[in-house]
Amino acid sequence: MTVSSMTGFARAEGVHEGRRWSWEVKSVNGRGLEMRFRLPPGLDHIEPGLRKAAAERLSRGSLNAFLSLDKPAGSGLPKVNEAALEEALKLIETIGARIETERPRAEGVLAIRGVIEQDDGEESEETRAALGKALTEGFRNAVEGLQKARRDEGATLKAVLAAQIDDIERLSALARAHAEAHVRCSSGKAPAAHAETSPAAIRDRIAAQLKELLANNTVAEERLAQEAAMLAVKADVREELDRLTAHVEQGRALLGSPDPVGRRLDFLTQEFNREANTLCSKAQDMSLKRLGLDLKTVIDQMREQVQNVE
Repeated sequence: MTVSSMTGFARAEGVHEGRRWSWEVKSVNGRGLEMRFRLPPGLDHIEPGLRKAAAERLSRGSLNAFLSLDKPAGSGLPKVNEAALEEALKLIETIGARIETERPRAEGVLAIRGVIEQDDGEESEETRAALGKALTEGFRNAVEGLQKARRDEGATLKAVLAAQIDDIERLSALARAHAEAHVRCSSGKAPAAHAETSPAAIRDRIAAQLKELLANNTVAEERLAQEAAMLAVKADVREELDRLTAHVEQGRALLGSPDPVGRRLDFLTQEFNREANTLCSKAQDMSLKRLGLDLKTVIDQMREQVQNVE
């Protein structure tokens, strides 16, 4: 199974014993697999089988299914309720025996409530079971169509997610190059652009700030060096970049997995975001901070897309 979306629509229709039916199924994003069915009266008994059929093919998404079904042939036509007619005729005879009255006309008798009723097309258990089986099989076909639609959209989603993971890798590589230049800067070999993040520059900045704050008081050079070293360690982002690289590899592995990966991709975007946040908080210059913000932008876009993945 490739990456599949949770959004899709499908339709299936057919005829059973002269009765035409049609299924319409659609799904949208959902935390789990949620199912809602709209069935004609008298067909509630097939819903458990429908739920089982859907669960066999879908793992996540909010599923809505609507069934349209023709009425049985002859249903809805008027018919005589023989028991009610018999009771009505007995009452007419009783009244005629007690008082003189004209013989009632047929239309008058038929107008008595309950004598004429609608044919509800009542079916035998065997007929109902055969219809339920046919409708359930039709629903399976509709779900297969829905699954195909979700896979087609999933192929597009996969391409988008793969491109976003490529962007994360590219920005991480730029940040790593920046961090490595920062390390070389401490030995005096880095370009001037990174000089402000070197331990020596940090030390000079601390000394200047302390001089302002303490006025005539002085701070030992050793203490300045210790503080500068501590800040330099805090500014080291290589650990975050290593984790971002590992997450990129995991993301690509998930996109190639045959199993549903939506939940794991969602968790992975949270891990991506955590490392990007730490990178931004550690950044000592605007160049690195901008790279961190660019990473966060791509990760947020990826998170939005992942919400559609099954």
